[in-house]
Amino acid sequence: MGPHHYGWWILLHLVLFVFWLGGDLGVFYSSRFVIDPKLTAPARATALAIMSGLDLAPRICLILFLPSGVTLMACDPHGARLFGIDLFPWWLVALVWLFALAWLTLAVVTHRTHGRLTAVARADLTLRTAAIIGMAVAGGYTLIAHDPFGVTTNPRWLGGKILLWCAAVAAGLGIRITLRPFGPAFGRLMAGETGPDLETVLRRSVNGCLPYVWTIWGSVLAAAALGVFKPGANL
Repeated sequence: MGPHHYGWWILLHLVLFVFWLGGDLGVFYSSRFVIDPKLTAPARATALAIMSGLDLAPRICLILFLPSGVTLMACDPHGARLFGIDLFPWWLVALVWLFALAWLTLAVVTHRTHGRLTAVARADLTLRTAAIIGMAVAGGYTLIAHDPFGVTTNPRWLGGKILLWCAAVAAGLGIRITLRPFGPAFGRLMAGETGPDLETVLRRSVNGCLPYVWTIWGSVLAAAALGVFKPGANL
């Protein structure tokens, strides 16, 4: 793979970063209208539809960050070989892409059905948990080992980047758990129910996600910084 092909993978990684963070900002902004009691129920439903549509982009980008990152690690930027080191043979990279595409399918179906397909939602949760555990182990090893996986360029920055990705995925699960009371409460709102107790449930569900949202933003930005500056690397 020549340098120009390597550049395309870098571009993909950057596009995923932009749409992940930008989509999340859109979700956050539209959520302010969803919990605004001054708006009519139809207006809040429209805001929720916008928020839900925007939320799909970060979900896709989060998942595709994994195979695109593995491909970047495996590619030889000097064009000597398709995959530069023995740790990442073509079949391993292909398996990572297949895993990510299966995960992506489950995530999209779960999003479109709002989690009503229990088996699909559980499978999505299982893959997310497996990804967090597996990548956390790999990131931790890369961070503390002297020459992780035989790499001698001091790739501790990469270990940090992997752990930050795990933190973002875990924060996404935190958001999913925190939002559980929101759906039934919003359904009551659409059925015509009003009152301070209902608004409290809606507001607490959405605002309770803010620490997780900030964790995602901070993790994505910090991971991008590590990818650009590569602190400590002997390149």
